[in-house]
Amino acid sequence: MTSGGSSGGAAIAAATGAGVLHLGTDGGGSIRIPASFCGVVGHKPTFGRVPTHPASTFGTLAHVAPMARTVGDVILMLDILSGRSLRDWSQPPTAFAGICARPFQWKGVKIGYWEMPCIGPVDHEVDAIVRSTINALAQAGAAVEPIRLPDQDSLPEMFKNHWYVGAAARIAGIDENAQAHCDPGLLAAAALGRELSAVDHARSQVARAQYGAKMDALLAQYDLVVSPTVAIAPFEAGADVPANHGYTSWIEWASFTFPINLSQQPACSVPCGRTRMGLPVGLQFIGARGADENVLIAALSYEEMFTERFLSRGAAWPLRPQACA
Repeated sequence: MTSGGSSGGAAIAAATGAGVLHLGTDGGGSIRIPASFCGVVGHKPTFGRVPTHPASTFGTLAHVAPMARTVGDVILMLDILSGRSLRDWSQPPTAFAGICARPFQWKGVKIGYWEMPCIGPVDHEVDAIVRSTINALAQAGAAVEPIRLPDQDSLPEMFKNHWYVGAAARIAGIDENAQAHCDPGLLAAAALGRELSAVDHARSQVARAQYGAKMDALLAQYDLVVSPTVAIAPFEAGADVPANHGYTSWIEWASFTFPINLSQQPACSVPCGRTRMGLPVGLQFIGARGADENVLIAALSYEEMFTERFLSRGAAWPLRPQACA
């Protein structure tokens, strides 16, 4: 199992076969984005399903979860990681049910197709690849309707008000002499976080609660919400933004992922195809809070439909995850 501060490293390890099971952290997309860019599977669970200790300065944005080459391996790993820990006060006081690989049929499944991110357009190749898959799910019997997220236009500012304050708190805990060695993007976010007032942060928390309730209501109407994982194709390593695209922050090209950290629903990124240059594209399945099983068995069924999109079978194969009793 690989772990550490970089989920990108875990995704690369999974893609290159350096291990089978890999642990990532996701505060705004850091499991799902590298999974998408590397052509592997990454699942951000319902918040609190996987206990964490010590508490993150990014608070309830921060999730810990598995990455692997196959959905089956992700399910097996998530079952092991899940559980109740008295050291994690942010968990609900009741245990989450285990995940069983019950049969999943696309016929009659109601899908909300979240086709436009909070900021900017979707790359035309990414859009075409994802739309082709959405059409295939519709042909398999799913009922697909285009949607927008509730309060979608206000989500980037809401996220920044949480993320920047978390970054400021994290940097404040590092010796000033050592801060020069920190990631420049994190330092910039921390500087912006120090400019926000306690009133700004409290108002953003109230707005987040209202948005979260609306997302719960949305996921009561749909079995799944499906979207691209990332609006753009992978770009050069070591950069926060791709060259010549006009982006000034990773938040601007990652706005299919961070809204689900704000609302805490489970979300799984699976390989969806490749661009003409051979770059991986990801598809994101999102479900109601607590419905990790529904998201993952849908992803497992998708994998069985599109086996060729996955790098290889993992440790779970030829075994399937535990069947229902």
